[in-house]
Order: sequence, then structure tokens, then C-alpha cells
Amino acid sequence: MPIDSSRVRAILFDIDGTLSDTDDQFVLCVSRWLQPIRFLLPKGDTLPLARKLVMKTETPGTMLMGIPDRLGLDGAVIALGDWLYQAGLGRSPRPFQLIPGVDHLLSRLVGRYALAIVSARRERIAARFLDQFHLSSLFQVVVSATSAAHTKPYPDPVLWAARQMQLPPHACLMVGDTTVDIQAGKAAGAQTVGVLCGFGEEQELRQAGADLILPTTTDLLNFL
Repeated sequence: MPIDSSRVRAILFDIDGTLSDTDDQFVLCVSRWLQPIRFLLPKGDTLPLARKLVMKTETPGTMLMGIPDRLGLDGAVIALGDWLYQAGLGRSPRPFQLIPGVDHLLSRLVGRYALAIVSARRERIAARFLDQFHLSSLFQVVVSATSAAHTKPYPDPVLWAARQMQLPPHACLMVGDTTVDIQAGKAAGAQTVGVLCGFGEEQELRQAGADLILPTTTDLLNFL
């Protein structure tokens, strides 16, 4: 069913694939890894295969995200993610790419809605993304992987953000590109928007219970 915009007082955004164009960065990375076998591919182009591999591994990857929380290993997984960031994207002084139009979207929403980040990123990496594009002042709350007892797909990060903003969860709108974003929002009692500019595919986002699915995050302006 469509979102009820009259209920929305706060908008919670995921980072990767929702505000940051992370999937294209991963595709380029995988494409470089595939270069040794490019002679086996049509026209020697590794990009189509790289994109297919990235998209195919996203669903099982997000399904596994809750396991470290249940086993008490989430700290180790977050530390590994930090190490991978430092070894890869972190080498660049400007490691992130903003999804086109996101800065305009946020400038239109700020002041009309409370804005929050709800990310599975480590706090310092989420801060680097926001600082790179001078977005920090737009968000009242930044929820990282360690802010709440459990990270997505558990509802804890969404509930934590709502408490910090002194709003009921049903007044929040969770916007993300993967099933874990939708699951976390739904479990918390928030409305949810799935966007197709990241890793998630339309069918799986619908199955996860997204109230609305948009081609890209910036299309949110048409519904608010």
C-alpha cells in the first residue's frame, strides 16, 4: 500500500546504495579483479559480469547480516569491515560518491522533517561520508552499527533513532535499498520505502514488505 505521508514526521536514511553510490564502486572493484579472465568474456568487457556477480551476492549477504548479532560476533564483523574500508575505499581522500540529486533532496526535506541516518557502518565511516559532502548539519541523529544493541535487520536502530528524536516509531519513514532496511523499519512499526538505486531488487523489497518502491532515492520528493 502507498505510504501515508500525513504520518511522516521523520525520515531515516540508510547510506550505502541509498545516499551513497556504493554499488557502482563495488562493481568497478570486482571488474578489476576479473581483468585476468577478460579474454573469456564478450568484447573483453568485465563490467557486465561484475555487476551481475555483485547483485547476485547481495541477497544472501543481507540475509546473513543478523547472524553475527545472534552469535555475539558483531564487534568482530564491524572491525573486519573497518579493515576492508581502510584497505580499499579508505585509500582515496574522497572515497564516496553521492547518488545524483541526493543533496537537493535533503535540502528540500530539512526543516520540514526530522532527518536521521540509520546505517550498519561504523560511526567514524558514517561521519566521513557526511563530512565529505557537508551533510552532517542536516541530520539530527546518526545511528551506526554500534549505537543500538543490534543492527539491521533488527528493529533496534530504528527504535533508537525514534527515541533520540522523541518521536513514536510509526511517525518515522525508513528509506533503504536492501531487505534488511525494510525488515528493520517494519519490525519497528515505521513505514518503509525501498529504492532501486542500490543493491536491492524490486521483487525482494516487495516481499520484505516495503510500503513504497522508488527507482531512486530522489524520487521521494514526489511523494512527500
